[in-house]
Amino acid sequence: MLLNRSASLLYLHKLSPPPTKFFSHFKRSYSLLLSNPSPSPSPPPPLLPSCPSFSLPRVSFFCLNPPRQRQARPFATATAAAERKGTDTFFADEDVSWASLGVSDKLSRALYSAGIDRPSLVQAACIPAILSGNDVVVAAETGSGKTHGYLIPLINRLCSAHDDSLNTVSDQESIQSQRIFLVLCPNVLLCEQVVRMANGLCGDDGKPLLRVAAVSGGQGWPVHKPDILVSTPAALLNNIDPDKRRCLEFMRGVKYVVLDEADMLLCGGFQNKVIRLLNMLRFDEKLLSRSKESVSELPVGLESEPSSHFTLDDKEDLQTDIISEGEENYEDVHVDDLAEEVEAGSNKRKDWRRVRKTYERSKQYVFVAATLPVNGKKTAGQVLKQMFPNANWVSGNYLHCHNPRLKQRWIEVTTETQVDELINAVRQGFKSKATECRTMVFANTVEAAEAVANILLKANIHCYRYHKDVSLEERSQSLTDLKEKGGILVCTDAAARGVDIPNVSHVIQADFATSAVDFLHRVGRSGRAGQFGLVTSLYSESNRDLVAAVRQAEELGQPVETAFSRKRSFRNKLKKKGLKKVRDLSFAEESVF
Repeated sequence: MLLNRSASLLYLHKLSPPPTKFFSHFKRSYSLLLSNPSPSPSPPPPLLPSCPSFSLPRVSFFCLNPPRQRQARPFATATAAAERKGTDTFFADEDVSWASLGVSDKLSRALYSAGIDRPSLVQAACIPAILSGNDVVVAAETGSGKTHGYLIPLINRLCSAHDDSLNTVSDQESIQSQRIFLVLCPNVLLCEQVVRMANGLCGDDGKPLLRVAAVSGGQGWPVHKPDILVSTPAALLNNIDPDKRRCLEFMRGVKYVVLDEADMLLCGGFQNKVIRLLNMLRFDEKLLSRSKESVSELPVGLESEPSSHFTLDDKEDLQTDIISEGEENYEDVHVDDLAEEVEAGSNKRKDWRRVRKTYERSKQYVFVAATLPVNGKKTAGQVLKQMFPNANWVSGNYLHCHNPRLKQRWIEVTTETQVDELINAVRQGFKSKATECRTMVFANTVEAAEAVANILLKANIHCYRYHKDVSLEERSQSLTDLKEKGGILVCTDAAARGVDIPNVSHVIQADFATSAVDFLHRVGRSGRAGQFGLVTSLYSESNRDLVAAVRQAEELGQPVETAFSRKRSFRNKLKKKGLKKVRDLSFAEESVF
């Protein structure tokens, strides 16, 4: 907003000067703006009429087209419950219980003790699918219960496996065969949040059901082997790359893999590291499958460790297989170090190429995201379809769409009115709430967020700050204070993903979002877990076309992501779609006013 980019809301000058100059000018002048009377803002643009160049597909609960032959039967219950008009838009039907979804009595009691009495619609759909053992992609709107949606079934499977092993094998064998549940997250705070949620599920003795550890930030490798390991991709690689034996043991022990915020992890700077980890995990699956075949051919009494029956020649075939299964232009898996640890022991080698496509699976993969674009070869959705073509896809009712529990306010501002409208929007939330109020104010850049915070402080409105230039400890403390005391959090999009702050009643876009992904994650901070919320979006004349398109999609119940993608701004995407008529209409309306 305050830097006057093409998608900024609170622009101050024409688009020719560099943004930093605008910000410097604004820092010198915003105090003057506070004392100037503001004219009434221009009315918001009317909704645009339908036009052929902006037609969007209809949306259903399975809008991402799961493979027909792999659809799980339990989906039908949650889907039918979601499609009936007038029913709850968050919780599943009252007759859908944790037990009916296949959750054990022990875990059901832990959920009730944690205050989680009923499953959400998304949880009712994804839990049976994950319990079936298939690979699953969960794409559902923010605040729909996705984190517990994957924690519950996988903790259930781990607990069942532990109980079975205690009854059938010795303690030493149990330690050697321990299963690991790996969760990959894009940042440290999300890792910590997942750890807290997993530790919140306790047994009758008050202790967590499973041992949970995080490897992220300054936290090193756990001393005791955990049941659940939560890590960022870089931290995990830094801890397993230098130690070959640790890497081999860890890859063999991992049986369940979750990518939280999968669309972010499979794109941009995370992509190479994540693809490499996935290839290493799949390589281990093929090693294990090949070893079982080799062991089955040995005479009775000669069986030993599965990894001892590989020839190093198998390395090349497995490496070629991994790369040839659809990953293009991705970083190689680097299996040399893994293969060096495999001792040659078999005298006869089967034709691995003949069975490589049908190797025995030994790991389950779950991908979770609130936004999952599929348009384009390099989008996260297409990458998943290519690498995991048989995965079940579970989609939320309001994926990429307007959430009916959110009320939207659209305010067009000018240079003269932007500060007053921002302050009025912030104060409105506190006037309308008798109890603690939590408001999140989003800006597009660190500099803009600092300018917004200074504006609020000049108006005697206390606020917290959350962006990359604030230390990790301060950010964590700001989130804690907001949760416990309420207040106002001025932030960038760093706070838009994965951060679960209960009871955020108001989201303000001081800068209008520059992508559909950012827009959906911002507004998704409110109206979570079945609650209601308010979103106030301030926008300028330069965003008028964009706002009109978004409002039209909201009015028609259409997805927003068709108007823009992760790497394109709203305006660039509109131009690509050829909405010249939309712009001409907006300019005509402007001339009337």
